[in-house]
Amino acid sequence: MIRMLAALALLGLSIAVAQAQPAAKTDPQNTIYLDTKDGRIVIRLRADLAPKHAERIKTLAREKYYDNVPFHRVIDGFMAQTGDGQFGNGTGGSKYPNLPAEFSNVPFKRGIVGMARKGGDNDSANSQFFIMFAEAPSLNGQYTVIGDVVSGMDVVDKIKKGSQAQNGAVSNPDKIVRMQVAADARKQ
Repeated sequence: MIRMLAALALLGLSIAVAQAQPAAKTDPQNTIYLDTKDGRIVIRLRADLAPKHAERIKTLAREKYYDNVPFHRVIDGFMAQTGDGQFGNGTGGSKYPNLPAEFSNVPFKRGIVGMARKGGDNDSANSQFFIMFAEAPSLNGQYTVIGDVVSGMDVVDKIKKGSQAQNGAVSNPDKIVRMQVAADARKQ
């Protein structure tokens, strides 16, 4: 009995230590801080997979394009979409031209960040992106993977979900409070 209690205590300590570990080391030039009302989401951009898309995200973040932009489409168990700084409803884009697809073999699983695009046009990604709540093999090779969440999935899980009946449209949606490139971030 004492051994079992000691083992449980050790297991609890191991879990606490693991949870206290900092996020994986990332390159500040290719790391995004996405702040919400519930906390910070840290995204590692995959410039090795999608250099044009990663550069676009960094450019727009530096222009404060994403600040105060809503998560306009959030489907529980699937993904949370944001990035329409033009209209805020998923129909807009930035002042820059659309980007050609940069597909990879990285699977769409929990925490992966992908670029949204219009309809069936592979080369129509612009400013909008989505964060995966769960695995979705149907997206593999169909959308550009631009990064992955290295910390803050608990924050992603708190994003207000939309109506299933309206394809994830969210009334009174949560917003990106601020989004910045880690290398540009001021000490808080």
